[in-house]
Amino acid sequence: MKLSSLLTVIITLSVIVLGIAFPFGTISKASNGAKKHVIKQGESIWDIAKQYGVPIGTLKEVNHNENNVADPGKTLIIPHVMSENDKDLLARLVHAEAKGEPYRGKVEVAGVVLNRLDSNEFPDTIREVIYQKNQFSPVGDGSINKAAGADAKRAVNEAIAIHGYTNDALYFWNPSISDSEWMKQLEVIKIIGGHHFAI
Repeated sequence: MKLSSLLTVIITLSVIVLGIAFPFGTISKASNGAKKHVIKQGESIWDIAKQYGVPIGTLKEVNHNENNVADPGKTLIIPHVMSENDKDLLARLVHAEAKGEPYRGKVEVAGVVLNRLDSNEFPDTIREVIYQKNQFSPVGDGSINKAAGADAKRAVNEAIAIHGYTNDALYFWNPSISDSEWMKQLEVIKIIGGHHFAI
């Protein structure tokens, strides 16, 4: 067998093997800034989604996981869904707005920003939502520029992981601080700590 024929056979077999091991959609998403994670004993799909700040539905879809099973030793592709700069900005907003609030409240504050991204009433990027005029007081008073704490960063990752599975709040405020009559007319759907969350 000629060397060129042998090379053709080897290349063809390699392409076939790679095509079976890495379906086309997975390769394209994995090469798009995705990370990989080897599942550890005791981890769940939910744990991994929260760790990386990836919507659980997206994580399952990219990895063709229909049954929520996390097999130890299996490698998951972690898709890139939000820039680190946007995550940091969102965490700084959460830190400034919800410092001293319960952890669940921090998650909900991040969720409000994510819900606004889905709404036609608000801008289409994290930065534009946060810096929209007169929306968040930390932008006006400069506290948005302070570094976020670990809880705020963790809350942002969790909010991203559960986005689409929680409530649709588009607003939050602390009635002991805000005396806005307009806010009082909104439908409150949840109260966590000092914050009211509304649609």
